[in-house]
Amino acid sequence: MDLGFAEYTATNPGNTVNMFFITAALMLGTAGLPHVIVRFFTVPKVKDARLSAGYALLFIAILYTTAPAVAAFARTNLLTTVDNAEYSEVPQWFSNWENTGLIAFNDKNADGKIQYVGDAEKNELTIDRDIIVLANPEIAKLPAWVIALVVAGGLAAALSTAAGLLLVISTSISHDLLKKYIKPHISERNELRAARISIAVAVVGAGLAGLNPPGFVAQVVALAFGLAASSFFPAIILGIFDKRMNKQGAISGMVIGLLFTTAYIIYFKPQLGGSGLPENYWFGISPEGIGTLGALINFVIAMVVSRLTPPPPEDVQKMVESIRYPRG
Repeated sequence: MDLGFAEYTATNPGNTVNMFFITAALMLGTAGLPHVIVRFFTVPKVKDARLSAGYALLFIAILYTTAPAVAAFARTNLLTTVDNAEYSEVPQWFSNWENTGLIAFNDKNADGKIQYVGDAEKNELTIDRDIIVLANPEIAKLPAWVIALVVAGGLAAALSTAAGLLLVISTSISHDLLKKYIKPHISERNELRAARISIAVAVVGAGLAGLNPPGFVAQVVALAFGLAASSFFPAIILGIFDKRMNKQGAISGMVIGLLFTTAYIIYFKPQLGGSGLPENYWFGISPEGIGTLGALINFVIAMVVSRLTPPPPEDVQKMVESIRYPRG
């Protein structure tokens, strides 16, 4: 604790439950992310799609299991490099990041040394957590090409994710919603125009959200994954494994699960204008983990509504059966 390493699950009685819900939201959200699912449409056979999904899960597992180790190494690098060091003798990387405003030194005891400790009253070093991944190779004195690879990987991941999400947003609005339900006779030209407008609105909305994010990167990712877990994941699972699942059940579950999760996040996130306090969390669950509860609500609502409404057509049930047990 003196070094700044806080325990994850022992700080309060509800934190263990909260960590479980956050972890589950990350896993369920990953399975329900639309820009991940659409990647499987690029393969010719169901067998290839399953193989592709298997590789994706393997690399995701490697990422999630090694991230804590990278975080520990980054903190250790900082401790061994700058803690108790003379401010006038700090390495060049410190000055580089200090110029960006993402690292700040406040000499509280005026001794000219940097005290980087867990006690907020004594700590003199402030570091923006969003820079750790980029700064860590430089702190560890790795070659410039390693830093370039990290930056290139981050940009590639960001662009790939953005492209996939924009594709899903545009096709969902222009084709699935507009073409199939609102204006069935819309021309391809107007459908394309609607897709472009949808992309433009999504880009502007994402830009505005990026200017005032509701948390640092890891928190924002957890919130996004929670929204995916509470909306898409139950619909995908029930659509594959429950032949009784119909349109009414899937839509009802997705809408209620999404509304519940969104309302909870907004209420307990002051950056979004919410007035909720952490001590009022339901069962000690933070907004980053509430997507798991939203997914459970989605499952219950979808199954209840599907049993109270007509079953899906026979051809749809056969199609689902063929997806579960592909032939050829």
